[in-house]
Amino acid sequence: MIEFNHYPVMKNETVKYLAVKPDGIYADLTLGGGSHTLEIAKIIRTGKIIAVDRDSEAVEYSREKLKDFDDKIIFVKDNYSNIKNTAENLGFNRIDGAIMDCGLSSYQIDETSRGFSYMKDFALDMRMDREQNLTAARIINNYTKEQLRGIIYGYGEERYAELIIREILKRREIKPIETTLELADIIKYAVRSVNYTGGHPAKRTFQAVRMAVNEEIFHIETAIDSVVELLGSGGRFVAITFHSIEDRAVKKRFLKFEKSCLCPPDFPVCVCGQKAKIKIITKKPVYPGKEELEKNPRSASAKMRVMEKL
Repeated sequence: MIEFNHYPVMKNETVKYLAVKPDGIYADLTLGGGSHTLEIAKIIRTGKIIAVDRDSEAVEYSREKLKDFDDKIIFVKDNYSNIKNTAENLGFNRIDGAIMDCGLSSYQIDETSRGFSYMKDFALDMRMDREQNLTAARIINNYTKEQLRGIIYGYGEERYAELIIREILKRREIKPIETTLELADIIKYAVRSVNYTGGHPAKRTFQAVRMAVNEEIFHIETAIDSVVELLGSGGRFVAITFHSIEDRAVKKRFLKFEKSCLCPPDFPVCVCGQKAKIKIITKKPVYPGKEELEKNPRSASAKMRVMEKL
């Protein structure tokens, strides 16, 4: 059986901000190694957890790991952006809370066959859901210069995107770019003449391509919209992100639902009829504590934001 070596990010803070009730209905939108679901399962008595992941291996791993709580957890292999339909199909029109941990699991980072890492050599894949067709190889070898710019600069905030794209286009004319180390070496070569700072030169590009393969920002925004509709009054939503693009998407979506009017500022009266649907509990993001950072350095970039349904 696979081993996730999963370190749950801010698990104590998650339970605290969710304000878990013994009879509540909760959704873990990003099940992963199951550790956040486990903490919720320890508290609920007659309640249920809808545990969702688009990665079938994560679902099967967590199903075995959490078998002692089988009466409390409903495991679902699906994209978290479908949570509203998923919950309603299971007979839940309202939930009391949800958690979304946007980071990759340690297993996904370390598992070479997934192609997420620029430090190990394997096929350019990067799919969280192995049943989907789009892969990193297809993006790198077939997308236009403009499409690649939108991804590498837009999702990776890579200041040397033009140099990297130019080299990718040149190399793929010679032969398809097929492996992670091949792409990483191309990126390193592309920026060889600049003083590259901020870690490995391939880090931002790999992040950007992964986000494009899995349409991560779209699914984050869609999931937030769905959770806002699903939550009952007083229900909480905890979102954990790992870089600025994700955090910005969550922050903007929360602010959208907190506003009472979406009319342009120069309108004399409100004509949109928009009413605030949530209140933001964490005006500033919550960060991992010192003890957690020592145990799990990968949590260093994590930010938590929490909202409550009105």
